[in-house]
Amino acid sequence: MKQTALALTLIALLVGPALAQSQPAATPQRVRGTVEKLDGQTLMVKTRQGPVATIALTPNFTVNGVVKKALADIKNGDYIGVGSVRGMDGKLHALEVHIFPEAMRGTAEGQFPWDLQPGPGSQMTNAAVSGIASAPAGQMLTLTYKGGQSEIVVGPEAAIVTFQPADASLLKPGATVFMVAQRQADGRLTASRITAEKDGVKPPM
Repeated sequence: MKQTALALTLIALLVGPALAQSQPAATPQRVRGTVEKLDGQTLMVKTRQGPVATIALTPNFTVNGVVKKALADIKNGDYIGVGSVRGMDGKLHALEVHIFPEAMRGTAEGQFPWDLQPGPGSQMTNAAVSGIASAPAGQMLTLTYKGGQSEIVVGPEAAIVTFQPADASLLKPGATVFMVAQRQADGRLTASRITAEKDGVKPPM
């Protein structure tokens, strides 16, 4: 049951924008920042841009905690998500790696723009690991997805995590959070799923 809930949460994080295309009344908006306050079903987040966002949480909202992993935890055949940027050497370099549970295999497969860093250039690749090789600054992962293949260097600076079901106790002041909220036609932000810092491990998304 917990695995199913986690899969639904991660699907929302990665494909929320696509799903929202059939719901023109709401616009998906990624929210990154730190918790100011949780008041019942209202979450206030100081965003990385500066302003405080007020998000109305749905009655059945879910929370996932972030668990730190290591490069050695990535195996051939794993389904992962990698946020990356192109380096001066022309290669893609990982900023973050998410090791997905098996229930998430195939979700949001492909390569698409991602706003992890301000400005253009960062992207997300959701794919299966089809090769692991040594690289001068870490390891080179070959990722294979429908219609393409990418090689991404994962160095020691890349954040590598997985996720586990948690609860609202993680939403304490100062905790780092990430969510895909929905901006309603009247300007309100709503959300049903939050990824939150756990034991000092922050969402790298």
